[in-house]
Amino acid sequence: MTRPNILFLMSDEHRPDVTGYEGNDVIRTPFLNKLAEDGIVFRNAYTPSPSCIPARQSLMSGQLPRTTGCERYGEDLSPNYMTFSRRLSQYGYTTAVSGKLHHTGPDQMQGWTCRIAGDMEMTAKNIEGLERGEYNKYVPAHKQKWSNSKEIKRAGIGEGPCNVNDRFWVDGALKFIEQYFNDPYYDREQTRPLLLKVSLTLPHYPFFTSADKFNYYLNRVKPYLNEEIFDHPFFEFKRVIPGKDVSEREIRRATAAYYGMIETMDGYLSQIADALKYVGQNLDDWIIIYTSDHGDLIGEHNNWEKSKFFEGSARVPLIIRWPKKFTGGRVVEENVNLCDLFATLCDLTGIPLPEGLDSRSMVPLMNGDGTGWNNESISQLSQHDGRHLMIKQHFMKYQYYSGMPEVLFDLHRNPEETINYIEDPAYKDQVAYFRKRCSELGYGEMADPDYVNAGYGK
Repeated sequence: MTRPNILFLMSDEHRPDVTGYEGNDVIRTPFLNKLAEDGIVFRNAYTPSPSCIPARQSLMSGQLPRTTGCERYGEDLSPNYMTFSRRLSQYGYTTAVSGKLHHTGPDQMQGWTCRIAGDMEMTAKNIEGLERGEYNKYVPAHKQKWSNSKEIKRAGIGEGPCNVNDRFWVDGALKFIEQYFNDPYYDREQTRPLLLKVSLTLPHYPFFTSADKFNYYLNRVKPYLNEEIFDHPFFEFKRVIPGKDVSEREIRRATAAYYGMIETMDGYLSQIADALKYVGQNLDDWIIIYTSDHGDLIGEHNNWEKSKFFEGSARVPLIIRWPKKFTGGRVVEENVNLCDLFATLCDLTGIPLPEGLDSRSMVPLMNGDGTGWNNESISQLSQHDGRHLMIKQHFMKYQYYSGMPEVLFDLHRNPEETINYIEDPAYKDQVAYFRKRCSELGYGEMADPDYVNAGYGK
């Protein structure tokens, strides 16, 4: 078979309700709106972890953080891990990426055959023969990121590292496209199918945007202020109180900058698509995917950034467009996960799926067939305070927190996520199911000591 080219577009920290196609009438996202119009939108797609590194490595491996062992910030997949880029390259694909992968270990390729530009940097623990005493002489006294309050106070007009990096990575991708398809100097003809991933950092904090976008959004955004707050010890961590820690005006400025960064990101994605069309590619022949690693709470529940299982942090945008095979303009309501992209890519390209994945092909859902889909999505988070778990089943969302009370949200009855139904007798059967599933996944007092994976392949 002739395998299709694939354009995999990715952002960082983009909550899906800040898009025009989800009904936000303030944000300007013309490229994503058109992609949604022609493609299939997965309304209930979730990250395998609301934390950058575990989310990205689970996306690439098709396995949950608990399965990969990459559960915390700073950890990475072991060298030569089976990623979807490695799998596609095994079957003849040129696999090229420009931008953020967040690898910190010795294997900075992890199956990609070409890294155009990106965040290639190993942590100290992976430097062979490191002289720790010498290395520590140069560790900066202040190396931590800003607090959430400072992030908000500093937000506004400007150009932060994410803005600079993305422009560089997009430029690299544009040059790669010209060279790959035209090769104007040697005129070599490409015959291999291509997987091209462009992985941006916008709209990741620090929250800076251009003056024109900031001024457009400043008095149009509707920042989260004076909401009902869900009371739970886990959500107290890093909470920012309007009127106490930051002013309402500062929250508005940070929200406007976040919106501006999303519009800039949307424009970059459009440039990539236009470059492919310029060199003669018919994008109807391509599989195009757009997603993000996780969302950002931008003040909702008095929380910012990610690391929470609220919808604004755990739910992600996901669109797949391939008009030659699938009718566009449709919305899939079933729960899916970024891990599912591995199996989906293998299914779409006719490549055998490796064993042991926490990944399910979404192709039946793309064909409108939800028969047999278990409607589950799992997200995991490991921090200094323990190992935490979210299981979304239909519209119920269960959360296990190490040493803290369990949480059960009913998103039909309470989409605001402010009521905990864990002790409600009406949910007795659902709670029993979730606790059993929690144990199967290796969490809780009755955790399965022989956990291997999510069990989708059984």
